[in-house]
Amino acid sequence: MEPLDLSDLQAGALLLIDTAPIVYLLEGHPRYAARFRPIFEAHAAGRVIFATTTVTLAELLTGPLRTGNEALARRYRSLLQSWQLMDLDADIAETAARLRATLGLKLPDAVQAASALAIGAAALVTHDRDFSRVRELHVLS
Repeated sequence: MEPLDLSDLQAGALLLIDTAPIVYLLEGHPRYAARFRPIFEAHAAGRVIFATTTVTLAELLTGPLRTGNEALARRYRSLLQSWQLMDLDADIAETAARLRATLGLKLPDAVQAASALAIGAAALVTHDRDFSRVRELHVLS
């Protein structure tokens, strides 16, 4: 699988990162880590800004906490410290409900998309194809 093409992103672009790309990178997924590595390298170099949601935080921590892997849970928390963390507020919840009603998105996906729209993200970085139905949102997958 080819690495993501970042050529259309402007310097300083704000990107909302979904859960899967984070897991792929930190856990070294044999197929998908390389696909998403360029976006994390761009962030490390200061070329893009990352945001994520409290949904992603919950999803990231569930696996390590279920297995008692506190070290991995700390890695996830540490990674997110420099990111903008989006809380689920009433406006995002209503937009998510509208996305669910009109596009049939699952609630976590609707919250991710609504959060990206709320912050004016240049793109949503994900491995989930369901987001392609959100026409107002640029998706990198």
